[in-house]
Amino acid sequence: MGVARICLVSLVIAVASFAVISSEGTHAEDSTHQQIHQLLADKLAAGEYSRRGADGCLGCHDEEEPFPTALIFANIHGHPNFRGTPFEISDSSKLPAGLQCEACHGPLAEHGAKILPEGAVREAMLNFGERGNAKVDLQNQLCLACHEDYNRMHWRASPHQLADLACANCHEIHNSVDQIRTRANQPSICMTCHLDVALELTQRSSHPIQDSHLICTDCHDPHGTAVASKEIVKGESLNESCFQCHTEMRGPFTWEHPPVVEDCSICHAPHGSNQASLLKTRVPQLCQSCHSSLGHRSLALEGKLDTSDPNAMFAFAQGCLNCHSSIHGSDHPSGNLFRR
Repeated sequence: MGVARICLVSLVIAVASFAVISSEGTHAEDSTHQQIHQLLADKLAAGEYSRRGADGCLGCHDEEEPFPTALIFANIHGHPNFRGTPFEISDSSKLPAGLQCEACHGPLAEHGAKILPEGAVREAMLNFGERGNAKVDLQNQLCLACHEDYNRMHWRASPHQLADLACANCHEIHNSVDQIRTRANQPSICMTCHLDVALELTQRSSHPIQDSHLICTDCHDPHGTAVASKEIVKGESLNESCFQCHTEMRGPFTWEHPPVVEDCSICHAPHGSNQASLLKTRVPQLCQSCHSSLGHRSLALEGKLDTSDPNAMFAFAQGCLNCHSSIHGSDHPSGNLFRR
């Protein structure tokens, strides 16, 4: 029995939990979708796989189809010499050890009928992503039957899983190259959903994502992380992720600025900002969101502090950083005010 077949045999146990039709759908479209979902779940449980494998599929699904399939043989999923792939060939028997196309699309069953009665509709096969005809959890369960390894161990309950995102919404299987796994194409694919990030990258100061010097997965793990957060940032915290590049800010310092130790995003917008150095607002307003300006020696005084003047709190010679240049931390004996 091939590895792919073993994966799907174990999957049958899980299918039952996905086969229950939700009673919430009230529209005809939702009802039809649920019926197809139930049909596909039943087919997986029945396991009526064909003997011809891909030979039977490619007889109809050739390169003249709107969705060509032959490019799968140019990537690892269609490679016969890699262990665990749907098209794996046994070294001893030279016979197909995997389930080929049916490993992902489910048993052929009546879908492969040569002749259909007049007016009959061909039995559905499982489709994925934008063309998906089953619920996302069933689509993803088939992918995870082989791919739920260490790199994806935190997928369940991750933000993308909770958003009902299918693996095939991002990944391309019937292609020689999975575009989201290339540095040049990944950001644009992510930003088809994350439009707010795309907007931030057009601002005055931003990380170099648009020219691919930095890409989304350098900082984020789209399949989930051990730290529960909607940002799915790599590392034990946001700061640890930032320190992978900004090592000079890591510390520890003799004199530490508390917000720097707590969270870089208190002061910085990670994707982009109209202020210098990705600051959320301009200095000194940013500093004075925590620090009171009352009594500060740089205020322009005429004998006394005029607290009625709304501009008095911002009279910092255009920026606190002119004096407090070591704002991330200092090791100097006199650095308690981050001035050196």
